[in-house]
Amino acid sequence: MGQEDLMNTAEDVADQFLRVTKQYLPHVARLCLISTFLEDGIRMWFQWNEQRDYIEATWSCGYFLATCFVLLNLVGQLGGCVLILSRNFVQYACFGLFGIIALQTVAYSILWDLKFLMRNLALGGGLLLLLAESRSEGKSMFAGVPSMGESSPKQYMQLGGRVLLVLMFMTLLHFDSNFFSILQNMVGTALIILVAIGFKTKLAALTLVVWLLAINVYFNAFWTIPAYKPMHDFLKYDFFQTTSVIGGLLLVVALGPGGVSMDEKKKEW
Repeated sequence: MGQEDLMNTAEDVADQFLRVTKQYLPHVARLCLISTFLEDGIRMWFQWNEQRDYIEATWSCGYFLATCFVLLNLVGQLGGCVLILSRNFVQYACFGLFGIIALQTVAYSILWDLKFLMRNLALGGGLLLLLAESRSEGKSMFAGVPSMGESSPKQYMQLGGRVLLVLMFMTLLHFDSNFFSILQNMVGTALIILVAIGFKTKLAALTLVVWLLAINVYFNAFWTIPAYKPMHDFLKYDFFQTTSVIGGLLLVVALGPGGVSMDEKKKEW
């Protein structure tokens, strides 16, 4: 009973948090989710020449195509962020950002780096959840119209988003033999499995948010490194990618796991 009481208390705390933050949580989640695109778009502006020269040298594509690549990244990312935050043409903005992820995966050879590929896929999972949210808002406009239950595309988007988000946490696992690393891996793995299968989803996702937030601030503190050092940019990249995945998890907390989850199936038992 002690363990069950502890779990019930934790769920009550999570529910109370949701009640208090219900109006603000989706906005915070969206801002966190698009933060990596926002930062990267701004970086394209301030590092225009460096980015263009890198693409031109790497792909030998010439000055014009390299300039088009940087311009597309800048406009595509900043434009998509503005549309998502203003709640206009969200689906088109998400598809545009999917395209930017795919383009950068190829252009920066991320396809052959498993860690960065998993992080990009996790970022795609966050965008899937954003798409599911926009579909949900679209349905609510026709509240008086009879429906056949929750739309399958939406619930499968939520499932895909949850599964892809857990890839981010897998990149943070440490394969060391000390007790703290083993404990961290065990707890983290348990939480990501709960989020993926949709069991105690809101509590597990909220716990992951707190965990990732602490890890992000501690390990990716790019503001402590001088801007001229390469490590500054590496840590900044990691910081904003992790922040985006935190945004995706906050959307899971705000929206729930969706129809394809153990939490929903329990209601039918």
